[in-house]
Amino acid sequence: MTGLGVEIKGVVKKYGTLKAVDDVSLRVSPGELFGIIGPDGAGKSTLFRMIATLLLPDSGKITIGDRDVVGDYRDVRSVLGYMPGKFSLYQDLTVRENLDFYASVFGTTVGENYHFISDIYRMLKPFEKRLARHLSGGMKQKLALCCSLIHRPQVLLLDEPTTGVDPVSRYEFWEILKRLSADGMTIIVSTPYMDEAYKCSRMAMMIGGKVIKEGTPDDIIAGYNGKLWKVSGREVYGMLLAVKAYCGVVSCDSFGDSLHVVVRDDIEGLRSYLREKGYDDVTVEATKPTVEDCFIELVRDGCSDR
Repeated sequence: MTGLGVEIKGVVKKYGTLKAVDDVSLRVSPGELFGIIGPDGAGKSTLFRMIATLLLPDSGKITIGDRDVVGDYRDVRSVLGYMPGKFSLYQDLTVRENLDFYASVFGTTVGENYHFISDIYRMLKPFEKRLARHLSGGMKQKLALCCSLIHRPQVLLLDEPTTGVDPVSRYEFWEILKRLSADGMTIIVSTPYMDEAYKCSRMAMMIGGKVIKEGTPDDIIAGYNGKLWKVSGREVYGMLLAVKAYCGVVSCDSFGDSLHVVVRDDIEGLRSYLREKGYDDVTVEATKPTVEDCFIELVRDGCSDR
């Protein structure tokens, strides 16, 4: 399989005075597994709907290969697989009936492309006579993925496919995507989970309708400014409040059972301050920033550098 490239140039989508997508430009190479990372309301779903020919951009242009998503929308739909964030298959049809229906829409059959979806279908096989509404969250997502792949698309759009899915199903889902990408399919996936950024070859961070950073996970981490410290100890919440009250702190964010902290001056001042506050067991050590640290820094600084 040979995937198609996707190019987005200066795309804007407005709802009244709100710019849901604000002058976004991106280029996704053929066969790339590209992530769009951002919180709810960042503009990810609106952007995906425009790529999928379901919404018209107010300005700008989107092409898939040499096809324009507005002028050539019928051709685009024949080469595109789209899985929306909300489960949109027929709840009153069985697993097999949903697959047969979507195959008929694209003028094919499950049998014709079975070898392409066989890995996923084997997971669904025990439930093929079960109504879609009775499937677990993870199985619903696998069924939706199967239906979006039934016509062997060259580009696959997945809008937050693992939201609300258990950890095992999330892992299985990403393993499937890695195999599809290795076979040459172009995949664009959106997610609010920062840890999933590491599974993408490149990514774009979005907030407020804008792309605030683009690159590989390593490139984005390498661009982190300042030195990051991991602060651990008992009573993390109380320690968080104490650290935020310290005059030498630039930023302090909770990460699981520890804090990630940036200070203006020598870290020894923070150590002494916490001991004075009664946190005798505190440990402070330098740590490597994560993609989430970088996103928080970019949002905090109002950075628009790509």
